[in-house]
Amino acid sequence: MPSCPRCDAPIDDDARYCAQCGAPQTEDAAEELDEYVQRQAEQVAGGSGGGKPKGGGSAGSDAFPPMEELSDREQLWRRGSYVLGYGTIVVALTRVPAAESWPLILGGIAILPPIRRLTAEPLGSPLKREVMAGAYAVFALIGIALFVLLG
Repeated sequence: MPSCPRCDAPIDDDARYCAQCGAPQTEDAAEELDEYVQRQAEQVAGGSGGGKPKGGGSAGSDAFPPMEELSDREQLWRRGSYVLGYGTIVVALTRVPAAESWPLILGGIAILPPIRRLTAEPLGSPLKREVMAGAYAVFALIGIALFVLLG
């Protein structure tokens, strides 16, 4: 009985993969595994893999390109959103038992770029930057007002 070259476990003569470690045992199995890994990597790297953009929307509103494909303005918006969102969340977490922390946490979450992607499918299209900024402003103002009134 042959053994796996990777882990030395005994394998059947007609086995395509090792039952112990999963290593491919034939050239066909190795190529199949490489193709599968490549497809998975493209799907993860592409962000919207699987033909997700549906509907007749423009490519700019439905697509979520990687950072290097964005214009300088879009990169600035995305980076600024991360800084503002996470900064607000961190500041709010220092005041967690207080009532004003919860609107600030929600505001910080609302401005984060992944929220745009997460809302795209249930809403049919991603939220516009202005809507995200408006939600952030509303939650931040509520949090600040609560801080002033209750603090």
